[in-house]
Amino acid sequence: MRQWMKESTKDLKGKVPPLPPIKKFPVVAYETGDLLDPFNTSKIEPERKAGSGGLKPDLDRRKEPLESYPLESLKMVGTLIKGKMVHALIQADKNLHQVKIGNYMGQNFGIITDISETEIRLKELVPDSLGDYMERTSALQLQEKQQEGKK
Repeated sequence: MRQWMKESTKDLKGKVPPLPPIKKFPVVAYETGDLLDPFNTSKIEPERKAGSGGLKPDLDRRKEPLESYPLESLKMVGTLIKGKMVHALIQADKNLHQVKIGNYMGQNFGIITDISETEIRLKELVPDSLGDYMERTSALQLQEKQQEGKK
């Protein structure tokens, strides 16, 4: 079998086609001295004016206790009227807090703008995709206590 293989392949030679000729391209000089850097971040990000920031939260202000909770975890459980001032009762975990217009709550720098018998209205400052802040209005509704017979 080996002898037959040698005799059969003795006159065979493999054919590999020649490589195509290399094309020459003209040389172009690229001088970067006067051109803009295409990888500069100012070309990627939108242009910002220096000193403009619009809305910003007061980071030097002392935080109030309800600012450590997400707004969704807080519950309005009632209202109190002291003189002409309306106060709301907020439950955070198992603690009850009393708040009035001007107090802060939630983790988005929410300031209370209005308190009614059924809800608390807040103005929050939330960061946008550019790192600036935008104003958003939120509300916290009064939580009705469930009756023991119903679930």
